[in-house]
Amino acid sequence: MILDIVQLGHPVLRERCKPVEKVDEELHKLVADMLETMYDAEGVGLAAPQVAVPLRLAVVDVSHDPECISFLKVNGKDAELSSIMPLVFINPELEFGDDREKDTEGCLSIRDVKADVNRPASLKAILPQIDGSVLEIETDGLLARAIQHETDHLNGVLFIDRVSPATKVSLKRKLKRLAAEG
Repeated sequence: MILDIVQLGHPVLRERCKPVEKVDEELHKLVADMLETMYDAEGVGLAAPQVAVPLRLAVVDVSHDPECISFLKVNGKDAELSSIMPLVFINPELEFGDDREKDTEGCLSIRDVKADVNRPASLKAILPQIDGSVLEIETDGLLARAIQHETDHLNGVLFIDRVSPATKVSLKRKLKRLAAEG
């Protein structure tokens, strides 16, 4: 079922979400609905708070662009991107590389806004799975950026919080209007 994606101004987008403590049929249904919603909206990621559920759960799928990363290690071994897509994770823990890179981001909860965001270029992510296993992923590129972006949502942080001061000023009026429309 396609879910409604909440928009800028909705208070759930600013909440630090609760950890997932129980995986049950309801959570599996939520994951399926989130994936369907993300694909329908043509996104590469979706976090539970974006569908008004304040849980530390997110989905990511960047398989449309297999060249979007330069490396991928899963549990210490080289892996193909397709082997982990779509990526569903709960209660993530992230460690960042030292290098940073700027790239354009958008968000399904902030329609029609794109801006450059400077983020760590690579990461190591501990991503518990809903089947009880844990993936340790080391990667870069769009996958690293998407995992960071969705994890930010779980902490009540939006990509517009990470843009340069000059960009914030240039977006201020548009963001105020979008928040009011909610």
